Amino acid sequence: MAAIGAFWAVSFLLVLVPGADWAYAITAGLRHRSVLPAVGGLLSGYVLLTAVVAAGLATAVAGSPTVLTALTAAGAAYLIWLGATTLARPAAPRAGDGDEGTGSWVGRAARGAGISGLNPKALLLFLALLPQFAARGADWPFAAQIVALGLVHTANCAVVYTGVGTTARRVLGARPTVATAVSRLSGAAMILVGALLLVERLV
Repeated sequence: MAAIGAFWAVSFLLVLVPGADWAYAITAGLRHRSVLPAVGGLLSGYVLLTAVVAAGLATAVAGSPTVLTALTAAGAAYLIWLGATTLARPAAPRAGDGDEGTGSWVGRAARGAGISGLNPKALLLFLALLPQFAARGADWPFAAQIVALGLVHTANCAVVYTGVGTTARRVLGARPTVATAVSRLSGAAMILVGALLLVERLV
């Protein structure tokens, strides 16, 4: 339990650092009445990464330069595409309910899952960080400890990203010009993160 508490503190500090997840949560908060589909998608991506690490697949991926390069390229290209889309159509506070329909909820969740699940930085973070807080000689299985730690991180993400998206809507909702500028900044952040991933892996 002490290890889980220590991991919670480290994880929470990491989640507080703005990145692509923050940018997507802000965009969702400005564009839609509910941030839950977007945040739910981000969380599902981290649940997937937790399962990958618990199954031991992350070690194989990290040890294969070809697979890791392909994963990096796919994730970076996805972030760049999302960022370019956001810049081309910046989010602004919507009048009324702001939600488009059932299909759009699925689309927002899928985009969120892509942002977190395809992020090779997150995969390597899980690979390097989670095992440090799990003990192979403990009373419960190592994989179960990884799952518990991954769910702790996912819970931290749920709290922070929901707060970020909701706050963006409430604070910027009455300021359309500022909201549009923040949305464009979020799109630029996604492009920058994607470009840095490509440069780091391919150059």
